[in-house]
Amino acid sequence: MIVLSNDDGFTALGLQALRAEIAKIADVIVVAPETEQSAVGHAITLSSPLKTRKVVENGELIGYAVNGTPADCIKIGLSVLIEEPPEMVISGINFGGNLGSCAIYSGTISAATEATIMGIPAFAISLNTYENPDFTPAAEFARDFVPKVLEKGLPEGVLLNINVPAVPKKEIAGVAITRQGKSRVIETFDKRVDPRNNTYYWLAGEMRLDEVDEGTDCVMVSKNHISITPIHFDLTHHASIDELKDWNISL
Repeated sequence: MIVLSNDDGFTALGLQALRAEIAKIADVIVVAPETEQSAVGHAITLSSPLKTRKVVENGELIGYAVNGTPADCIKIGLSVLIEEPPEMVISGINFGGNLGSCAIYSGTISAATEATIMGIPAFAISLNTYENPDFTPAAEFARDFVPKVLEKGLPEGVLLNINVPAVPKKEIAGVAITRQGKSRVIETFDKRVDPRNNTYYWLAGEMRLDEVDEGTDCVMVSKNHISITPIHFDLTHHASIDELKDWNISL
């Protein structure tokens, strides 16, 4: 059994494409947000109850829609909704890349991270476009990649962040094992005024490519490679530990 989730919502086209391909090689069940939860990061719901809705298609249970975040979906899915631990969790296919610092905000990645915290192998997969998406190459890559993950396994605490260039399959140059880049979205705030003369702002922005090193996810996807970045949820900057000890901090 493979559990699918995302942050674009249960009815998202990327999730549908992923489910269609993964169902060719394994039993699948979807546990995904009822509505879009993009850029919620690893938020979880504490101050209100989680509600789940069974989703049935042609008389068959295909999964559960949850009124929570992607991390909520994995928590309740693996703890309550699914009787046996799944072999794997896949989150995606996200509509838009999760490259560079965007990984920090991504609900898509957070669903895979939550699975990893719970001891289940996981990867997140995203298509690097915000218009006219063709999810087929990404879905087919995910399908073919699943047996490799199951065969090789992943290191404890590590998940994979996969980004696919939005080009026809024949134009994909290859697969690159990368590190997370430093590129980030440069935000803009569109100032508006409502009918009652109250000012409000609409967040927008676009990714700025800040690096040229071919070892980063941002650069390799820009060169039409599928990027696979191993990431983990240990936020410790280990190299700084000894330096801080030399500060001789005391009460």
